Amino acid sequence: MGDQVALVTGAASGFGRGLTHALRERGVRVVACDINEAGGREVADSSGALFVRCDVSDPEQNAAAVTAALENYGGLDMAFLNAGIPTGTVLGEDFDLELYRRAMGANLDGVVFGINAALPAMRARGGGSIVATASLAGLTPVPMDPVYAANKHAVVGLVRSLGPALADDGIRINAVCPGFADTAIIEPIRELIAAEGLPIIPVEQVTDVVIGLFDGDGTGECWFVQPGRESQAFRFRGIPGVRA
Repeated sequence: MGDQVALVTGAASGFGRGLTHALRERGVRVVACDINEAGGREVADSSGALFVRCDVSDPEQNAAAVTAALENYGGLDMAFLNAGIPTGTVLGEDFDLELYRRAMGANLDGVVFGINAALPAMRARGGGSIVATASLAGLTPVPMDPVYAANKHAVVGLVRSLGPALADDGIRINAVCPGFADTAIIEPIRELIAAEGLPIIPVEQVTDVVIGLFDGDGTGECWFVQPGRESQAFRFRGIPGVRA
């Protein structure tokens, strides 16, 4: 990975922070992006990355982050589109439109806009690799937070569909789908997870999978990460075929 350039969103904490440090240790030049300016600058300063403030729900700010990679490092080879937030709303009488739009903007639009901004730079480079953070919530029903499940299912569908669509450009795209991991997004339910006796996934277990996806040759895959299991691509059942 030496001499390569990566863009990481949601870099101020969690998977983004972990991956920024891991990539820098491998000699990758990293553009660390986050809406949290103080946290993002701290990560950049401690790792030697370049910080760019970026609200991923804004397509122009995604484009500006890619431009920073081009102007400072001459290109873009990898992108980890990781920024995400809890949903914070439910359907019905307590539905909060503002919270819904905010969650969809970060968790789905941020991936769409990030991909759209990265593609021209990667095509100019002759190829590249994109990994999006989805979730186990993108692979299974989540009755306690159906809106979160909706945006993560959308990321899974987007990645699976773009895999073959981008193959001719030499661009691979995959998703990582962790269970309950040690990031800020589980804080509202951390005590509930502990009460259920469920182990929490270390950040490093997830970032190791992301690096494996960058190093690998697969595309359009969604890799689950669960405690006590070897991570691998989730095997989707095919849809029923037509009958004459």
